[in-house]
Amino acid sequence: MVVLVLACLAVALVLLLSVVVMYNRFVRQRTLVDESWGGIDVELTRRHDLIPNLVETVRGYAAHEQALLQQLVVAREAATAHSRDQPAQRESYEDTLGGAIASVLVRAEAYPDLKAHNGFLQLQRELTHTEDRIAAARRFYNGNVRAYNTRIRTFPSNLVAGMFGFTARDFFELHDPAARAVPQV
Repeated sequence: MVVLVLACLAVALVLLLSVVVMYNRFVRQRTLVDESWGGIDVELTRRHDLIPNLVETVRGYAAHEQALLQQLVVAREAATAHSRDQPAQRESYEDTLGGAIASVLVRAEAYPDLKAHNGFLQLQRELTHTEDRIAAARRFYNGNVRAYNTRIRTFPSNLVAGMFGFTARDFFELHDPAARAVPQV
C-alpha cells in the first residue's frame, strides 16, 4: 500500500515537473519570438528613417519624377502608421514600401549625375544594407515562430499550451516581386 502511494506521488511529481518545464520552455520561446520581432521592427524603422533622405537627394536631380517620390512618401507614411500592427497586418504596407523604394532606385539609374552623387550612393548602400538586415531578422524571427508554433501543436506540449493560453504566432513574409524575378543575363 505504501509503495503504491509512493508510486502515485512519484508519477504526480514527474507530471507536475513536466508541466512546469514545458511551461517555462513556452515562456522562453515566446520571449524569443517577441525579441526577434523587435529586431525586425528596428530594421524596418531604420528603413523608414532613411527614406526622407532618399527623397530629398533624388528630388533635387529628378524634379519631374514627383509622382514617384510622392508614392514613396505615401508608402512610408502608411508603413510607419502601421508599425505597431501584428506581422500579418503589417506585411502589405512593408511590401508596398519596398516596391516604392525599388522603383525610385531603378528610376534613378536614368540620371547619370544622380547615380554619381556621393549622397545618393551612400543612401543606396545604406538601403541595400538595411534590406539585407531586414531579411536576416525576418529569417531569425520566422525560425523562432516555427519552433514555437511546432511546440504548441505537438503532443503533449499542446496540452500545456492550451491550459495556459499560449497561441500560435504569425510568420512575417514580405512578398517582394523583385526578389523572385529571374535575373536578366
